[in-house]
Amino acid sequence: MMNHGMKTLPWLVALAMMSPFAHAASTDDAGAALIAHGEQVAIASDCQACHTAPGSKTAYSGGYAIASPMGAIYATNITPSAQGIGQYSEAQFAKAIRQGIRADGAHLYPAMPYTSYHLMTDEDVHALYAYFMHGVKPVDQANTETKLPFPFNMRFSMGMWNAVFGSTEGFKIDSSKSAEWNRGNYLVNGLAHCDTCHTPRNFMMAEKHDQPLAGAPLGSWYAPNITSDPISGIGGWSDDELVSYLKTGRAIGKNQAAGGMAEAVEHSLQYLPDSDLRSIAVYLKQTAPIRDPGETTAAYQYGHPVSVEQEVRGQSVNNAYNALDSGAKLFSGNCASCHQPDGSGSPNQAYPSLFHNTATGMIRPDNLVSAILFGVRRTTKDHDVVMPAFSSPTYVDQLTDQQIADISNYVLHNYGNPQVTVKAGDVAWMRKGGRLPFLAAAQPYMVPAIAVGIVIVILLLIGFRLRRSRKQHKS
Repeated sequence: MMNHGMKTLPWLVALAMMSPFAHAASTDDAGAALIAHGEQVAIASDCQACHTAPGSKTAYSGGYAIASPMGAIYATNITPSAQGIGQYSEAQFAKAIRQGIRADGAHLYPAMPYTSYHLMTDEDVHALYAYFMHGVKPVDQANTETKLPFPFNMRFSMGMWNAVFGSTEGFKIDSSKSAEWNRGNYLVNGLAHCDTCHTPRNFMMAEKHDQPLAGAPLGSWYAPNITSDPISGIGGWSDDELVSYLKTGRAIGKNQAAGGMAEAVEHSLQYLPDSDLRSIAVYLKQTAPIRDPGETTAAYQYGHPVSVEQEVRGQSVNNAYNALDSGAKLFSGNCASCHQPDGSGSPNQAYPSLFHNTATGMIRPDNLVSAILFGVRRTTKDHDVVMPAFSSPTYVDQLTDQQIADISNYVLHNYGNPQVTVKAGDVAWMRKGGRLPFLAAAQPYMVPAIAVGIVIVILLLIGFRLRRSRKQHKS
């Protein structure tokens, strides 16, 4: 087993003393170190991001609606209260973490990433349990019930899903690799569960293990390929650029974190020690490269500065009404003030350059369109990033699907991948949360299909009995 706490023990003890959730349940140094270790495991596992509702003043008290293709799945209260996990034994806690089975025997949905946490070591589970039981303030808050449509509301079916697609295998050190690589492997595929977002899924919503980290749709957003491929993945990134991206949410000339990745940076990755971030970089740079079909140029290599002002200046009189009738004019009116008329971004790149930017250079425009639709919010130790959501009713001039498509196409054809074109229908789907995977799209037809199946079985049984009765009558 890997002992992750010992190397950074002094730092972890200090972290426990500074934690706003720590209290004096245990005063000896060993207990404080164990709780601090558990808090670091919780941070690496991004527990607070899902188990704390937006705007809540009580950490880990649940209520956050996790969007899934099947419907909203509400994260539960995991504080040590009676309404949380206060009655859980360590064995029950470990079973929930690693196997997705609650103390009452009910199955969790894999929105809780037990499909990755099964790799969590005994030491880390023990420390995590100590942290939640003795380092987190109990909150008496009832859980919001998850109500998915039939048949996804039948939690017992998750037992069958787990039997086919799940795993209970623990983490194993690869002795042929460095300690840094092994730590990165443990973080990427275990605690930080990068694989759950960045690995494509099959028609039953299970990860395709033959395409690890090759990129996958994530609702309206797209979790990009992070294999070592130099074109489709991060093979062309330096270790320092990867560490910077994980720590701050931005790597100049490469990418800026938005959507779910911004949340991961804000709530988890920025608090990891640099040694862990470098371990992640080392592991990713040594993964098997996977090339996305149709890609010949790295996404961050596209584009150059192009000034929109030369195109739109003088086209409309000063008092013109409703004059933003092209992608260039819409870009000038809505984007150029922050991203600059030539797309180069602000000097400190808080408003990033639109060229040499993965979001604009990818073969999929999902992240560009979603950033325009839903905005970007990311807070780290050194900066705050806020981009307005142009689809929000609170935005002064809420943009239509066609207007967002026009802006996207202007950006793509001038600063990004000119092979990509966005249609208003594409924007409409992303506004709704993305195109549904097969299993979710088939849900409305499942009840009729089951009913038809039952009728067919009944008719077959009736036919069998009639045939049998006729044979007996003849004999």
